[in-house]
Amino acid sequence: MWGERSTAELMSKYVAKDTGIGVPNEGWRICLAHEFKEKRKPFQAKDVSLSNVLEHIGLGLRYLKWWYRKTQIEKKAPFIDMFGPLPLRQIYGAPLGGIGGGTITRGWRGEFCRWQLNPGMYHYTTVIANQFTVCLRRGCQTVYQQVLSVERPPTLQGWNWGYCGEYAFYHALYPRAWTVYHLPGQNVTLTCRQVSPILPHDYQDSSLPVAVFAWDVENHNDYDLDVAIMLTMVNGSGHKDDKRGGHWNEPFHLEKDGQAVSGVLLHHCTPVNPYTLCIAARHMPDRQVSHQTAFSPKGTCSGLWSDLITDGRLDSPTGPSPPVQKGEEVAAALAVSCSVGARGRGGLEMSLSWDMPTITFGSGERRHDRRYTRFFGTKGNAAPSLAHHALLHYPRWEETIEEWQRPILQDSALPSWYKSALFNELYFVADGGTVWTELPEDSDVSGGLRSEDGGLPAQPTAIKEYGRFAYLEGQEYRMYNTYDVHFYASFALVMLWPKLALSLQYDIAGSVIQQDPTERLHLMSGQCSAVKAKNVVPHDIGDPDDEPWQRVNAYLIHDTANWKDLNLKFVLQVYRDFHVTQDQEYLRDMWPICKAVMESELRFDLDGDGLIENSGYADQTYDAWTVTGPSAYCGGLWLASTCVMSKMARLLEDEPAYLLYKDILQRGSAAFDKLLWNGKYYNYDSSGRSLSNSVMSDQCAGQWFLRASGLGDGEFQVSGVAHKVLSSLKSVFDLNVMSFAGGQMGAVNGMRPEGVPDRSSVQSDEVWIGVVYGLAATMIHEGMLQEGLRTAEGCYRTVWERLGMAFQTPEAYCEKGIYRSLAYMRPLSIWAMQWALDGARSRRLRDDAPGQTGDSTAPREES
Repeated sequence: MWGERSTAELMSKYVAKDTGIGVPNEGWRICLAHEFKEKRKPFQAKDVSLSNVLEHIGLGLRYLKWWYRKTQIEKKAPFIDMFGPLPLRQIYGAPLGGIGGGTITRGWRGEFCRWQLNPGMYHYTTVIANQFTVCLRRGCQTVYQQVLSVERPPTLQGWNWGYCGEYAFYHALYPRAWTVYHLPGQNVTLTCRQVSPILPHDYQDSSLPVAVFAWDVENHNDYDLDVAIMLTMVNGSGHKDDKRGGHWNEPFHLEKDGQAVSGVLLHHCTPVNPYTLCIAARHMPDRQVSHQTAFSPKGTCSGLWSDLITDGRLDSPTGPSPPVQKGEEVAAALAVSCSVGARGRGGLEMSLSWDMPTITFGSGERRHDRRYTRFFGTKGNAAPSLAHHALLHYPRWEETIEEWQRPILQDSALPSWYKSALFNELYFVADGGTVWTELPEDSDVSGGLRSEDGGLPAQPTAIKEYGRFAYLEGQEYRMYNTYDVHFYASFALVMLWPKLALSLQYDIAGSVIQQDPTERLHLMSGQCSAVKAKNVVPHDIGDPDDEPWQRVNAYLIHDTANWKDLNLKFVLQVYRDFHVTQDQEYLRDMWPICKAVMESELRFDLDGDGLIENSGYADQTYDAWTVTGPSAYCGGLWLASTCVMSKMARLLEDEPAYLLYKDILQRGSAAFDKLLWNGKYYNYDSSGRSLSNSVMSDQCAGQWFLRASGLGDGEFQVSGVAHKVLSSLKSVFDLNVMSFAGGQMGAVNGMRPEGVPDRSSVQSDEVWIGVVYGLAATMIHEGMLQEGLRTAEGCYRTVWERLGMAFQTPEAYCEKGIYRSLAYMRPLSIWAMQWALDGARSRRLRDDAPGQTGDSTAPREES
């Protein structure tokens, strides 16, 4: 009931009865007049407890010194800005564009408000002149003209602002979104459908920087109407370089394959990463397309308004506009109109595309061609062709999207909130500062150790054919392919774009072999050490404000050479990816890298008992939570890694490796059980400290990956853990979920056995949404379906319905007051829940088949 109430509240102010055309039942829906009651603030240094301040005072002073040098002397943005976290703006909707070509986000009230055109670098500016306007004409007279925005800005006073939000709602089911507008007093309903080419298993159109706006018009009157929709767009993105001068616009007309489109090109002429915006529409017999090449988006702008109101069309001048002077801005407009009969329907469509074919990162050292240039060229003149392609092919995109989503949306066993969460959280694949580039012909990603010497191919097929892929840890945590976080998020990639998942793994594998002996100060310890050690998985592949792929480990808080979990997560992902893709070449290529990183890990088995030990901040995921000795988290990952190593060795007929890791697994399992099992769950660590018996929500992460990889039973399992994992998960559900915030906010990271959150660190009393989705997947694998759904539901309701964080799901929130790191990678782990659900369904089908006994390695049915 609590979930139903929060969903209904989002639409409580909607007064119209219109439901629009083609709007699905499932998804995230909100009235444009809605206001979120709870206003949270970002985590800052002042939110650290006194005990933690005292413990980390050295870190604070070193960070302050580094931050000052970075921002005030180098004039660069810090990769994590503790003094300038993003404030919460409860405005965002589904982003526009495919994968890796940049994104433009529209808010749920219709604003163009978040921009990532330069790779990995965001700015959060609402460009108020970027709007849709509707014009209704009866006979030869305009009877209604309205900007479809609830805003009342101090500029552009010649336009009719202040649309009443109580008559409209927004509905998102990524990669599509709908806005339904009832026009008060006009008996007309508009449905705007926004479509981006996010297409599973497609490696061409999914890369395109385009979006289509398809408008359906319902005329409920007894007379005909002429309806026009106008899109206005500023040449730029609200950034200061919009006024640097030199930008110019020009109209275009492109006819190809018997189909014509026309519109306006907005050339944004910056010295670094110049680009062209394009607004366009398709010519059809019953449509009229008109444009205004250039207008100034300041002052009253009444001339453009009058131009449209006069006859429902724009003047459509020929020729380009002159380049604007420094300090000035220029905008363009496109209008599409049609006639809609009495009690009839009509349709209009237009596209927005952008062409920034070749990019440089912050260092400016190298040029990278985006993926879409393989199909549309690198000359910077592809915007018209992109628009033409989008307007002709978007119906096929929608068919693909509907075919992909239909089985899940029609599954009555799945709750509505889950269907919304599953697809809408996928926004981050495109809007995670994502880059998808071509591999230059002379590149060598092997790290210097080639296949014939036990390394990698110089140009693995996965990268050569499908390009390089990178996404940020978060829009506020600006590091590409942060590996400990990708471990959770990777299910979305390997399930939907498996070639990109493998490409990313090859890049990581190549960097494992590399080393960078350059000494640098690590802020946590205050000591200097090498940037990158050999045979160690990097924390990340770099900062977009520097040179990703060339300089890894932008994260300089800790020396990651001694982290336990990064190497283990690489090994686990290698086998999980093979299990999903059955790519034998990939498994053979990765095997020597897996052996190298596991040999590196063996140095942490200090007692020779087959179990690695920790000291201080021993893993990268929970890097502010002190741990001593073997721990539930790293110990479980270690045992799972030895299990998959023995499995891979058996598949590759490497008998010595098989015997080695089977022996380590057997000894380690016994030590793990002896040191950490307390009869109900696994203790946080084995130190014997007063807090060592805290209940960690993520304690079964290793078992999660075994189950997801089809292992965990028979020959390839961690001995004796099956019933203990179930007991641990039940303890986590009872304590971390149901004893926290009334069971309505997901699972807190750490909980004391007496039922109060562990507040020993800044991370232990947080809820990490991506970890919760992974926990829910683990529960589903182990047969705890309802518990898993209830656990995950708390996070969705909190983020999307209560806190107004749609399309910016954070890394973490606390029970009250604060959140941390908006728009974060890890919540993509909700696709691990779908993987678990798919596995459970396959098991049921096999069990129901005549003469079948089922596969003991498949996910468990609900107990």
